[in-house]
Amino acid sequence: MQTNDHIFTIDIHTHILPERWPDLRERYGYGGFVRLEHHAPCRARMMIDNRFFREIQDNCWSPETRIKECSHTHVDVQVLSTVPVMFNYWAKPADTLDLSQILNDHIAGIVADYPERFIGLGTLPMQAPALAVKELERCMKIGLVGIQIGSHINDWNLDSTHLFPIYEAAEAMGAAIFVHPWDMMGQQKMPKYWLPWLVGMPAETSLAICSMIFGGVFERFPKLRVAFAHGGGSFCATFGRIAHGFEVRPDLCAVDNPHHPSKYLGKFYVDSLVHSPEALDYVIKTLGEDKVTLGSDYPFPLGEDEPGKLIKSMPYPANIKEKLLHTNALNWLNLKKEQFALLPKWD
Repeated sequence: MQTNDHIFTIDIHTHILPERWPDLRERYGYGGFVRLEHHAPCRARMMIDNRFFREIQDNCWSPETRIKECSHTHVDVQVLSTVPVMFNYWAKPADTLDLSQILNDHIAGIVADYPERFIGLGTLPMQAPALAVKELERCMKIGLVGIQIGSHINDWNLDSTHLFPIYEAAEAMGAAIFVHPWDMMGQQKMPKYWLPWLVGMPAETSLAICSMIFGGVFERFPKLRVAFAHGGGSFCATFGRIAHGFEVRPDLCAVDNPHHPSKYLGKFYVDSLVHSPEALDYVIKTLGEDKVTLGSDYPFPLGEDEPGKLIKSMPYPANIKEKLLHTNALNWLNLKKEQFALLPKWD
C-alpha cells in the first residue's frame, strides 16, 4: 500500500523496445541492425545479424510488466527511451528515419495508453539534421516530450555545427534532450572484462559534456534542457583537471568558447546512476541539488536494482530528496506533477 511518507518518484533513465518489429535486413537490403529472437516465454535475444548482443526479458517490452515492477519498487513514472544500440546513426539516413518512426510510434502508443505512468522520448536520424528536425517536430506532435541522442554522432562530437539546427529546434519547441553513451571510444582496446561499459561509457559521457561546453552549445542555446546519463560519467570526477586545462592552455581549450567551464555547472542535468553514496554526494556538490534526478537504467544489469534506493538512503532532508526524486525531473521535462494525480495506489 502506498504510505504517507512515500515521495513521488520519476525515473528519467529507462529503456524500452517493441516486442516485435520488421526484419530490417529484408526491409532495407543490408545488415547490421538488431533483431529479436524470442526463444523462450518472456525472453528474447537481441541479435545484430547473427551476433549475440544481449538477453532481455519481457520487462523490456511489456508495459504491464513494467508497471507491476515499478509498483513493487515504488516508482510512480518512468521516462521511456529506446536502447542506444537502436540509434543506427551509421545507416542510410532514410532507413534510420524509418526505424526511428517505428520506435517513436511505439513509445508514443504506450504513453497514450498509460499517460499516468509513462513519459516518452524519441530517437532521431541525427546523421541527417534536416530529417532529424522534421522527426523531432513529429515526436512533439504525437505526445513525446523530447529526444534521446547519442554521446556522438558517427564522426561528429556534440559540438559539431552540423547539429546546431537540431539544438535550435529543440530549444524552440521546448524539447528535453537526454544524452546517452554509445559506440564507446577505445572499445577495440578493451576486449575483456566488460571494459567498454565500465571504462568507455563514463568517458563517452564526459566527452559529450565537454564538447557541448567547449563548443559553446550551452552558450549559444541557453534555454536548451539537456540531461546526461550515469551521473555525467567521469565529468564531475575530472572537472578539476578540465578547469585547470582551460586555465593553463586557453590556446587549446578556449578556441570556440572563451568562457570558463565552471560557468556551465548547473546549466545541465545528470541522472543519479553513480552506484555509491560518495559519488552521488560529489555530483550534487559539483552540479547543484537542482540538477540531479533519479535515473536507474531499468531494466539492464548495470542499473540500480531498486530505483531511488541510493537517494533515499542519503542523509538529506526531505525537500532535497523530493528534488532528486521528482522535482528536478519535472523541471527538465517541463511538466507538472498534477498531470499524474490519477496515479493508482500501490497494491
